[in-house]
Amino acid sequence: MLESLTGIFMSIKMTDVIDIGLVAFLVYELLNFIRETRAQQLFRGVLLIVAAFVLSELLDLSLLNWLLTRLITVGLIAIVILFQPEIRRALEQIGRRGFFSDRVLNISKEEAYHTVNVIVDATDEFSTTRTGALMVIERETMLNDIIETGVVVDAVISVRLLGNLFYEGSPLHDGAVIIRGDKVYAASCVLPLTSRANIGKNLGTRHRAGVGISEVSDAFVIIVSEETGAISVAQNGILKRFLDLKSLEKMLLDIYIQPKENKTLISRLFGPKGDK
Repeated sequence: MLESLTGIFMSIKMTDVIDIGLVAFLVYELLNFIRETRAQQLFRGVLLIVAAFVLSELLDLSLLNWLLTRLITVGLIAIVILFQPEIRRALEQIGRRGFFSDRVLNISKEEAYHTVNVIVDATDEFSTTRTGALMVIERETMLNDIIETGVVVDAVISVRLLGNLFYEGSPLHDGAVIIRGDKVYAASCVLPLTSRANIGKNLGTRHRAGVGISEVSDAFVIIVSEETGAISVAQNGILKRFLDLKSLEKMLLDIYIQPKENKTLISRLFGPKGDK
């Protein structure tokens, strides 16, 4: 027995380990994707059909086997049609380029800190006055198609500017503001709404739009409720509610500062000076 196990382990090559590791990673990511979308219920149904198909093969149930074979063939096409948004989201996430956003890293560290402070102060003001706000921070995924639905502002960010844009009497207060680097790039933008029903029945269009844009891009979205003044953020299709200002500030610093420090470290290690 021991010799058999030793022979099995000795026959395993490094490529086999890499192969198994990659397959395990893909299965893990697939399960995570299924768990976070409507596909969870679908996956259970697929498992039941596959189990019935295997049972029909073992018991030689020819009629049931024939029906399930046709059902699986048609079902694959139906899955692609019904879950096109989820499949598109997964492919977009896979296709995102790079680890660092040039649009965020384009600004200096001082400008990044200033931008974070402005966003936090504006959010505090919106929360206190119960002013509805929807701010989308663009990262690696370009939001040009969303910007085209609104009005280009392209102005340096400030608390007064954000306050004027979301003031109820402003012609641009409806819709979202797109923040690119240290600038308010566009206002009154229309965002895609999430089709998920599990984000909360008491949440309105503003929250559904925030989750929707985070599902199809890597944008970081800040949402302030007009009814309660509660602060929420949406990222990667996940909505986090009732945040305090300290938590929001930490998240923004992770976006604006941490990637910049990582990029600086990498350039020091592998840049021209690091090669010497």
